[in-house]
Amino acid sequence: MLPAMAAKSSIAIVGAGRLGNALALELRRAGYRIAEIVSRKPSPKTRALGKKLKARILTSGPLTADLVWFCVPDGAIRATAHDFAERLEWRSKYAFHSSGALASDELDDLSQRGARVASLHPMMTFVRGSVPSLEGVSFALEGDPAAVRMARRIVRDLGGRAFSILPRNKAAYHAWGGFCSPLLVALLTTGEQVARLAGLSAHDARKKMLPIVQQTMANYAELGPAGAFSGPLLRGDVEVVRKHLRTLKEIPQAQDIYVALARAALHSLPTRNRADLKKALGRT
Repeated sequence: MLPAMAAKSSIAIVGAGRLGNALALELRRAGYRIAEIVSRKPSPKTRALGKKLKARILTSGPLTADLVWFCVPDGAIRATAHDFAERLEWRSKYAFHSSGALASDELDDLSQRGARVASLHPMMTFVRGSVPSLEGVSFALEGDPAAVRMARRIVRDLGGRAFSILPRNKAAYHAWGGFCSPLLVALLTTGEQVARLAGLSAHDARKKMLPIVQQTMANYAELGPAGAFSGPLLRGDVEVVRKHLRTLKEIPQAQDIYVALARAALHSLPTRNRADLKKALGRT
């Protein structure tokens, strides 16, 4: 039987990318000891992080930590776990990975050797040059019951919010996350292209877009989707929509996105003149 793990035991981070580095910093803030950071090619930034956290920088095992947290790309999780399977005594350890799309069975090689395994994914974006706080962030959890209990404890210590997800639902969960951040950035970038038709540079467009984008997100959080929705679709202004579509013929990709989102709005949000708007959107 796996012994109970102390509340603030040691953690090894395998993979020193943006996610791994951010997790290491946030876990240390929450009182956890980062014992090791594993990177095949440690960068000066990784070595500086190790010095800051008083963690050993390694290129492979063995690892002393109670919990080994795999933060490598999705396609490398199973192979990396396999590489570590015979290097450690897993019967006294926990193993997590943080893929949003893949389930905890990516760590089967470790589970078969006695580890308690879970997938633990934060609904947050990690980009170069930014280390977000994980307070208030939602984490999707699934896996071995003992590992999920440990994961919930860690999420609580981070100030996050844990929720359970079925393994078969992880792909849909991850696609949802895509709409929340990377595809949202793609939409805003398309908006910059449309702004050029109005004579603005991309840089100027970003500056002028931010107030309305930020207010829209504030309205969405406070009032919900219907309360945050505005513009010609809400008013049923068919002629304005037709003008938009004629203008957007100069950027076919942007026109396609406009039509797709407008149709989604007709399906899910309050609109007037719905039938006429459907006709206008259908003649693009």
